[in-house]
Amino acid sequence: MMLKIHGLKKNYGNYRALAGLDLEIAEGTLYGLIGPNGAGKTTTIRIITGLLAPDDGTVHIAGIDARKRSRQIRSYIGYVPDYFGIYDNLKVWEYMEFFAACYGLEGLSARKRGLTLLEQVGLDGREDSYVDSLSRGMQQRLCLARALLHDPPLLVMDEPTAGLDPHTRLEFREIVRELNEQGKTILISSHLLSDLSELCTDIGIIDEGRMLLHGSVEELVNQVRTARPLVITFCDDPAAALPLLKDHPLVRTISMREREIMVGFTGSARQESELLAALTAQGIAVRGFMREPGSLEAVFMQLTKHDEEKVVLAYEDESGL
Repeated sequence: MMLKIHGLKKNYGNYRALAGLDLEIAEGTLYGLIGPNGAGKTTTIRIITGLLAPDDGTVHIAGIDARKRSRQIRSYIGYVPDYFGIYDNLKVWEYMEFFAACYGLEGLSARKRGLTLLEQVGLDGREDSYVDSLSRGMQQRLCLARALLHDPPLLVMDEPTAGLDPHTRLEFREIVRELNEQGKTILISSHLLSDLSELCTDIGIIDEGRMLLHGSVEELVNQVRTARPLVITFCDDPAAALPLLKDHPLVRTISMREREIMVGFTGSARQESELLAALTAQGIAVRGFMREPGSLEAVFMQLTKHDEEKVVLAYEDESGL
């Protein structure tokens, strides 16, 4: 296990930022930590990187206790913060050589390492540019190159695409994907699920300092699927189907409109087919049977109690049930 967090707690005065957070990231994973602003993402990342001490809980990186052996653990982590900082009067190559020296790399080896990384992140040819003259996207690439100087196995990134235009964000994601394919374990946080849902192998959704849902993207897609209601369209009056639906153990909600019934159904795909078979076995003519379209964003909004988006949008309940 590359990263294992257990029972992480952190308070700022009377405000609880983390309330017993658990998190595990296997080696080679590209893990997305998702949550609304204020969910505890940055606090978690600062504790992982040793910039902040927790009130309670443990952090292990590659099996090493990060709190007890903080100096040793620094070589394992590359950190890309959510802000770049100010580096006036430094050229790109000077910036890279300065940080290379911090990791004990000097001379020709440091220069070669820096140039290789600048090429990898698409900044070759910008070595003599001043850092503060670079665009936001170029500065973020430079920050990533700096984080890779000591070739860490774990790369931790806090909101790395914030403030980038869509094209630059896409290019940055491709660089991250390539790094993961090269063997880097990557933890990347964002409040935008759409940024990470197609990039990450695994996702954890947190809010109010707690892990609400975690797993592979495939597992979360299945979660989305079962969260979406079934829409059943009937050839005749759908009232005949109500007794069967009311008695079904996997039916949670029923909403009727004309010849359609929307059903909150928690079963699997096989159980859906069994429900359809049960309806037709009673002579009920079904014309349409499908899940309402949904998204990972919809589940995110439900779990975090943020109502800007709903799984079911303005479906009128006329059944009186």
